[in-house]
Amino acid sequence: MLFVTQRISIPLAEIQLDAVRSSGAGGQNVNKTSTSVQLRFDVAASSLPEDVKSRLLSLSDQRITGDGVVVLRAQEERSQERNRQAALSRLAELVRSVAVPRRKRKATRPTLGSKKRRLEKKKQRSAIKASRRNASRWDG
Repeated sequence: MLFVTQRISIPLAEIQLDAVRSSGAGGQNVNKTSTSVQLRFDVAASSLPEDVKSRLLSLSDQRITGDGVVVLRAQEERSQERNRQAALSRLAELVRSVAVPRRKRKATRPTLGSKKRRLEKKKQRSAIKASRRNASRWDG
């Protein structure tokens, strides 16, 4: 079980983990060992609550395919087990980010004080520009 929050957990059977060869620097070790981990998680077929699924699928995240599959790749560590843990923790963090619905913003009107401060700053700025205008008209 991958525990995301107190009420949300993902069975490891729903997560597909594959060991693949890493890319980039590393010499012979990179060429002969499969230490990179690719994680695939099908959101639509998962046991997540429906509201969490919909928020996760509505994210504009490049790690989520058009079919609703989350694909994560971890290759920072030299050991396959540490990359596996890193990929699982990234998945948990992604699901945790959408676990709590965002609160709707309540539209408010500006206060009287903020209106007065804005107008006062506009007057100050106007005075600065007016002083520049008059100073630039010299006979010379």
